[in-house]
Amino acid sequence: MGERCRAALRVLVLQAAWALAGGQVRYSVPEEAEAGTVVGRLAQDLGLEAGEAEARRLRLVAQGRRASVEVSGASGALLVSSRLDREELCGKSAPCALRLEVLVERPLRVFHVELEVTDINDNAPIFPAARKNISLSENSPPGFQIPLEGASDADIGANAQLSYTLSPSEYFSLDVQKSNGENIEPELVLTKSLDRETIPVHRLVLTASDGGRPSLTGTMELAISVLDTNDNAPKFSQSVYTVQLPESAAVGTLVFRVNATDVDEGSNSEVTYAVTNFIPPSGRDVISVNPKTGEIHLTGALDFEDVSVFNFRIEARDHGTPPLSGHCKVVLEVLDVNDNAPEVRVTSLSVPVSEDAAVGTVVALLSVSDRDSGANGRVRCWVWPASPFGLEATFAGSYSLVLREALDRERVSEYEVEVRAEDGGAPALRASRGLRVPVSDVNDNAPAFAQAVYTVLARENNAAGAELARLWARDPDEAGNGRVSYSVWEGGAAAASSSWSSWSGAAGGGWRPASSYVSVDAESGRLWALQPLDYEELQVLQFEVRAVDAGEPPLCGNATVQLFVLDENDNAPALLPPAGSAPEAGGAAAEAARAAQAAGGSVSASDTLWAWAAWGAPAGQVVAKIRAVDADSGYNAWLRYELWEPRGKGPFRVGLYSGEVSTARALDEADGPRHRLLIVVRDHGEPARSATATLSVSLVEAAEAAPAAAAGSSSSSRAAPGADAGAGAAGAATNVWLVVAICAVSSLFLLAVVLYGASRWAPRAAVLSGPGPTTLVCASEVGSWSYSQRHSRSLCVADGAAKSDLMVFSPNFPPPPPGAAPKDTQPEPSALLGTVSGASLVHFSALSHPPSG
Repeated sequence: MGERCRAALRVLVLQAAWALAGGQVRYSVPEEAEAGTVVGRLAQDLGLEAGEAEARRLRLVAQGRRASVEVSGASGALLVSSRLDREELCGKSAPCALRLEVLVERPLRVFHVELEVTDINDNAPIFPAARKNISLSENSPPGFQIPLEGASDADIGANAQLSYTLSPSEYFSLDVQKSNGENIEPELVLTKSLDRETIPVHRLVLTASDGGRPSLTGTMELAISVLDTNDNAPKFSQSVYTVQLPESAAVGTLVFRVNATDVDEGSNSEVTYAVTNFIPPSGRDVISVNPKTGEIHLTGALDFEDVSVFNFRIEARDHGTPPLSGHCKVVLEVLDVNDNAPEVRVTSLSVPVSEDAAVGTVVALLSVSDRDSGANGRVRCWVWPASPFGLEATFAGSYSLVLREALDRERVSEYEVEVRAEDGGAPALRASRGLRVPVSDVNDNAPAFAQAVYTVLARENNAAGAELARLWARDPDEAGNGRVSYSVWEGGAAAASSSWSSWSGAAGGGWRPASSYVSVDAESGRLWALQPLDYEELQVLQFEVRAVDAGEPPLCGNATVQLFVLDENDNAPALLPPAGSAPEAGGAAAEAARAAQAAGGSVSASDTLWAWAAWGAPAGQVVAKIRAVDADSGYNAWLRYELWEPRGKGPFRVGLYSGEVSTARALDEADGPRHRLLIVVRDHGEPARSATATLSVSLVEAAEAAPAAAAGSSSSSRAAPGADAGAGAAGAATNVWLVVAICAVSSLFLLAVVLYGASRWAPRAAVLSGPGPTTLVCASEVGSWSYSQRHSRSLCVADGAAKSDLMVFSPNFPPPPPGAAPKDTQPEPSALLGTVSGASLVHFSALSHPPSG
């Protein structure tokens, strides 16, 4: 092997030396050499020194045809740059020489280089066809020759020299004939008579081998048909043709082309095509065949969902006598395309759905189908929106729309559900079906009032049937479940047992239910009074109103109503008998006062009150005290006293708010022995109501003044000034009681001063009752009173010297049960403040107003 390489090297060197001598360099390289293979040391062969090739920019000049070689700039060697294929470069030309131009600079010179690409055996012989059909009459004589097309080899020289061999056969042999030049043409020679009935077709293999090392071969199959005299019908290459066509193919599309051959000659080999035996018969409208060419065309639209397979036969008939025919079967398979959207059908729908339906309840049954097949017919279903319904597959193509979450009709009364379906085609087709699912109501919501506690203010003496307030409870349910009816459920009040009643001898009030005062309209919730309200009888009425719906079972809600009765000035002041008078006289006066109040006018006392004053009494001495009471409260019960007659500067005056009659100056004999005073008692209401009292004052000696006063207070208001001898003893007893009264008044005065100081320095709005927000209520100069929502009462003293302001808290107490005693349900308020001015004592009470004397 080394000797061979050295010999080749010597040849190359000699060729290079010869080329330099002749001005041209020649190289040789085998085809298919790997890229990077060194073809020759071009710089050295051109006489360039080391490194001079890069300095003088040794390079190839671009040619029109790719040379597949390049010059290395560093070494100056000629290298293979890409695949060298001699057959592609030169074809059958020999030798295959590439002419290259090499350029160097400084000075500029051009060298011609010739590169010969030598052949290797890389191409096998190739026949024009892999198979050749030969028809041979059965009466052909032995020695009959059939020329065959030889193979070709792209190589040259010995690599292209071909030889032929034939597969062993009893009937045929191979004869090789040389044509012009060195080409060899094979011939098939019949060596034995043919018998079509024994062997109709002979199949042989013709092999061509080249002269390369190693040798390459190519083959061709020979199909020799033995022909009879028109005893052969036309023959199709296949008995069954299977053709696939998408159902979206347009009319006129070429489906397939059939070809039948007839080994006969002349008219016996001419074939005409026709279509027969359509299965199904509708195929006649779908396909047709060209009688000459055998082309099958589409004449109607295909629909995979109607017919997926068409079967029909093609007949090929020759023109011989008698004519013979051949048949083949064509199976046209229609391929499905995604041309049908899914179909969603509702087979059962159970609506409305009760809002208390359990999770998993079946609402609807659906059937989902797609006429397509395969992936185009696989359907995916879902519900939109997903909540609160979902789909459950029962079996293929059937689904149940079920409840996934609890319903609430008050939140959503009706659902618009959309069942969506999508097939698996590309692109996917979609369909949807909308369902309206109403939700039926159940009685799951109780009526609810807007407020837990309603505060209602009503003036007394209202008309029976007057509307006090409107209550409204909301029930979000519908129909009967949301129809609300109202009723007074519980509550009431204890009729006031006022000091007026105790003084007048009237019996105290008892418990009365709220339904005796008010009523509520069952449908509208209108709260109205059954009777006129009387503040003096009732100040606060607390009760519950119940709202009940008409559902089954019925649900209810409660609200507390606090009705505050506002006082009106409907009572005139009533005069009371002097202190110490007989009970019978007091009872008669009280009855007269009540009768006057019932009449609604002012009270005028026809009885005359008697008083005695001593001659020479100093100014400011109290002679008598007018006592009166007003059944109203607050400002309406605040009384003032005025001296109506005599007017001008008389010897007597009346305290504006105390009712005390005192001397305006010192009395002397010029004033006369007797004085008649007309005193008007007036409240501060709007309009003001009044009563009058007549006081007869007799002037006596100082020694007689005290016994006379005692005798007058113990006698009847109609007694004459002259008293019998027993008056002195009665006067002595009265003096003892007066001393006791003065001591009691002094004690009360000291207690009042202590309370005043404590309230003065204590926080202003201190709450004296139980917990909870309270409203500070102070009486102004005009005496207005009000209640907080919790109708608590507190007491405060405002700045000022002459009068006391009243502030009241009343405790929060639940409504008493029906039939309970008044003293158990509402505690009797005690007197909160007493103020003494001079010798007079004024009592204030929270719920009742005693006389101002």
